Amino acid sequence: MPDEALNDQDLLHLQHCIALSRQVRDSGKHPFAAIVVDAAGQIVAEAGNDSLPPEGDPTRHAELVAAGMAARRLSPEALAGATLYSSAEPCAMCAGAIYWCGIGRVVYALSEHKLLGLTGDHPENPTFALPCREVFARGQRRVEVAGPFLEDEAAAPHVGFWQQP
Repeated sequence: MPDEALNDQDLLHLQHCIALSRQVRDSGKHPFAAIVVDAAGQIVAEAGNDSLPPEGDPTRHAELVAAGMAARRLSPEALAGATLYSSAEPCAMCAGAIYWCGIGRVVYALSEHKLLGLTGDHPENPTFALPCREVFARGQRRVEVAGPFLEDEAAAPHVGFWQQP
């Protein structure tokens, strides 16, 4: 499948991530979510963001947690055929985790650029201006990337969340 292709299954999985990001927000955490789906279309890992600074572990991003769960559940061959879906573009840390876990494809909704417009300079989300494609391009293994898609829908859980008092 070439970069930027979106099929019906991709659309359903992205919508699931966006719905999950709303649930995460409703629980008081940062509105991000990710799932890993195997080549047969089965969800093998699902995670919401669990990195609520300042007291939480800032490395518990949804993509990193889901990638780690998938790596413990799937063989390297199965991971290469898996797709990580995310409600937002993976940051540099999460892109690194996806790469090191050997996941072969990423599909995301909200771009890092549009996310920055929603979060501004909020201290709990110091956004990197580093697209995941650039991180993956530096590796020896190819990671296919498709996104952004459904940006307005994916942005909705963030609206009003990042307003500083």
